[in-house]
Amino acid sequence: MNLLNFVTLIFLDGEKVIVEMINSYINWKSDSASDKQALLKMWSNLDGVYIPSFYEPKYEQNKFKVIEPKFADIKNPRRVILPALLSEDFPDKPIIPFGRPVHDRLRIEIARGCTRGCRFCQAGMIYRPVRERNFEDILNIIEKSILSTGYDEISLLSLSVSDYTCIISLLDEIVKKYGQNHTAVSFPSFRAGTLSADMMNLIKSIRKTGFTIAPEAGSQRLRNVINKNISEEDIFDTVLNAFNLGWQVIKLYFMIGLPTETDFDLEEIVRIVKELKKQKGLKKRDSQINVSVTTFVPKAHTPFQWEPQITLSESKEKIDMLRSALQMHKVQFKWQNPNTSVLEGLFARGDRRLSKLLVDAYKKGCRFDGWSDKFRHDLWKQAFIDSEIDVDSYISKKIDVTESLPWDHIDIRIKKEFFIEERNRAFLENTTGDCRNGDCNNCGICDFDTIAPKTTDLPLNKNESESTSLPGNEIKNIANKKYQIIFSKESDAKYFGHLELVNILFRAFKRVQIPLAYSEGFHPLPKMSFESPLPVGIESLCEKFYVSIKKDINPIELKEKLNKELPLNIRIIDICLYDKKIHKEESAISVYKVKIENKVFDENKLDCFLKKNEYIIERINHKGKRQEIDIRKIVLSMKLISACEIWMEIQSNSIKPADIMRNVFDFSDEEIKLADIIKLPLNWANNRIE
Repeated sequence: MNLLNFVTLIFLDGEKVIVEMINSYINWKSDSASDKQALLKMWSNLDGVYIPSFYEPKYEQNKFKVIEPKFADIKNPRRVILPALLSEDFPDKPIIPFGRPVHDRLRIEIARGCTRGCRFCQAGMIYRPVRERNFEDILNIIEKSILSTGYDEISLLSLSVSDYTCIISLLDEIVKKYGQNHTAVSFPSFRAGTLSADMMNLIKSIRKTGFTIAPEAGSQRLRNVINKNISEEDIFDTVLNAFNLGWQVIKLYFMIGLPTETDFDLEEIVRIVKELKKQKGLKKRDSQINVSVTTFVPKAHTPFQWEPQITLSESKEKIDMLRSALQMHKVQFKWQNPNTSVLEGLFARGDRRLSKLLVDAYKKGCRFDGWSDKFRHDLWKQAFIDSEIDVDSYISKKIDVTESLPWDHIDIRIKKEFFIEERNRAFLENTTGDCRNGDCNNCGICDFDTIAPKTTDLPLNKNESESTSLPGNEIKNIANKKYQIIFSKESDAKYFGHLELVNILFRAFKRVQIPLAYSEGFHPLPKMSFESPLPVGIESLCEKFYVSIKKDINPIELKEKLNKELPLNIRIIDICLYDKKIHKEESAISVYKVKIENKVFDENKLDCFLKKNEYIIERINHKGKRQEIDIRKIVLSMKLISACEIWMEIQSNSIKPADIMRNVFDFSDEEIKLADIIKLPLNWANNRIE
């Protein structure tokens, strides 16, 4: 609620709102007497739209009292709910960046909302009710998206993926259709007690991805308080199933500082980890357990929104205790910086007075605070002082349920009485069941007309033993054929790093449905190999890579198809069957043309270099050790084409044109960055040099 000075408009869920807003904008635009205020007023009366500047907070004795609309014709903002997840609302041709994003995979939302009712979880409350996407719609979206993107990993998304009604059948279909193409399936996390051995076996049959479960609390009593309806038996059974199926790394998430937490609850975290360490699985391997701990932050619109957050010193004390107790073999302990948790709690519970603090901290140099190496707690402390913000008064105070909260004017459609009742049940250590398939918990979200929990079923005509495949899956017992592919990388494409380039080429093959051969083992990879990676910033007319394919191809047709899928400045030049008698996978000689506008290559320095029998340079290798290299033996020839252009023939991939420019011609690093460097085809270049 502290973004007034930075945000004009906030959406409160619901994709359909944008269509209504655009229609309102068109009507407003057609009115010659219109102004921005009139447009904002039109938008503010739409469900799902919040205009912060139209609401004014009131304070008494420097304490927040209430927030009200400034105008009589403005209603309080109300969350809009999409009644069902329809396939036409989901993009099946997402934009694929050439640079690698954080989540580099195909992401499919299979359900929205969660009714498990964890009392600390804001998302589980404000995204109610559960709406599962139709089973067939998910499969259709995946098929179209895989063909349009070339992704080799599918991430199934929802607040609780393993709760999807037909999750076993869905995974089975994905395995049947994409397993032979080595397309992996990943979940954000698993809920202990819902992840069966059958489900894990299906995931394992494609490729093992990360395995994460979140017990949240160490003791069963505290799990009851927070309504985390899983037992210790659920946790142990799930982890043991994972170990038995070959997973060797398990991630566990816990919170500290939860309401009613005692030292015993922390000791139970340690006990559970120690007990899990004894679970060896069928292969009796000593597996890795990664334990991650965060500090509980009370969030708006949850039953715990009135509860205090533990102080910074308490948080540090609890983390130190766990860190000391979990110092054991094959256990890695990680924790969120308690100072970061203080900030999170402050802005989660704060009001509009924190706007000044945010600006002050920014001006002092606070940037990218989510990155540990960028976080400056000292600057934030000074900003607290300068802005006269008492942090403890915001985060460490227990709030009475009768008090007004800075977010009370936003209607998320859940009754406040429900939050109060859930809070009371928490302190009685009573749990509340999932209303997905059970009795209504009377939270107020559903009208049971258009808004209600929606689960999905398998289609009546679905034969679960039926298997469909993308083109290429049906190929069996065909000897792999290896091809040499020559391509160019020019203009802006020179800024692609090697790993980015590999990804671009691999996904192009996936999009044109060419079945690549894969390696064996734990993490199968496509059989693609490259000559020495080209440094970033260098163009090339003759790059080569080698790829094994599981069927006969027409090289001309494949060349045309791939070029349609590649960025403009990457082009396939030639494709031919690899013949080890003719081709060499590692070319020992590279030829470059180097040109720098308005900069002269010193001919005297060139002559001096060519007359020497040896020319030793010192370099730091990738291991940080100094090494001496005689580049005179590596540089076979160099020739000035003009005062600002030179050709060089180099015998080893360990030396790059930049090394020669720096050591022979004394160019600075900044000057080298301005050079146009092009790698040339060997035969063509040799003719020019001779």
